[in-house]
Amino acid sequence: MRILVIEDNPDIAANIGDYLEECGHIVDFAGDGVTGLHLAIVGDFDVLVLDLMLPGMDGLDVCRKLHEEAKKNIPILMLTARDTLEQKLRGFESGADDYMVKPFELQELEARLQVLARRGKSVQTRLLEVGELTFDLDTLIVTREGKSITLNPTGLKLLELLMEASPRVVARHELEVRVWGEELPDSDSLRVHIHSLRNAIDKPFDNPMIQTRHGIGYRLIQNDEVQT
Repeated sequence: MRILVIEDNPDIAANIGDYLEECGHIVDFAGDGVTGLHLAIVGDFDVLVLDLMLPGMDGLDVCRKLHEEAKKNIPILMLTARDTLEQKLRGFESGADDYMVKPFELQELEARLQVLARRGKSVQTRLLEVGELTFDLDTLIVTREGKSITLNPTGLKLLELLMEASPRVVARHELEVRVWGEELPDSDSLRVHIHSLRNAIDKPFDNPMIQTRHGIGYRLIQNDEVQT
């Protein structure tokens, strides 16, 4: 499993990370809610371990924004020092899938994360939708207004990243790293591929969806959104 631990107590985070890595999992960390939310949105995690009380943005807000605004269906196990029914209900209402009260046994934590990750894979949606644009990640079929669109592998990856982030602006460097990894292309490659993607996604239709933020990056908007 690839696990993101969002916990501001460095000792607790280190203990969780050491144990989970010994179990063979890949663990990333964030020490505040804002950083944790960003990593959860741009990363590809199987499950999140999320502390309730965090600096910058608490765990409830991270849950809510992750599900409602970013549309990321990542299973979340919430940690808290408060063992009250009201607090647990608030956690579940914000989008948490499981709940553990500090202190806890690391073996039980790992077992619960395994269950959540399996459950998340079984229900995870594989269809991206932004307005009338759809992308089936299993069949790699892209349609807009019911019309099929053919894209090359790079175009498919760029579209996936833009659709997952929509309507957020995705920085040029982030797109380059996510598509090409450490072997970054020359400065014109991304622009050329975005141009080709525009020809396929926007040119045959009335309203453009791919928007350039000059000097920053690109974003994908719904047909009826006003471009600013």
